[in-house]
Amino acid sequence: MTIQSTINEFKRVDAQRADFPGEHLAVLGAGVLLLLISGRSRSFIARLVAGAAGGALIGRAASGTGGIARVAAAVQGRGQLGRVKS
Repeated sequence: MTIQSTINEFKRVDAQRADFPGEHLAVLGAGVLLLLISGRSRSFIARLVAGAAGGALIGRAASGTGGIARVAAAVQGRGQLGRVKS
C-alpha cells in the first residue's frame, strides 16, 4: 500500500462519516488556540509547529465535511443546512 493510497483511503472514510454537532466549531477553536500559543512561544520551532497545526485546523474547520461551505450556502439562500455537493 502506498502513502497516496493510504491518504485516499483516510479521505474516503472521513467523507462517509457523519458530522457530530459542533465539530467544526471545536476544530476552529483548537486552531485559534494553537495560533495564539504560537504567537507567545519563545522557541522558533514551537512557533512553526503550533502555527502550522493551527492553520491546518482552521483550514479543516472551513473546508471539512460540511464546514463553512454549508453555512455560506444557507446564508445565500441556496438551501437548508444540508450537505453542499462539490
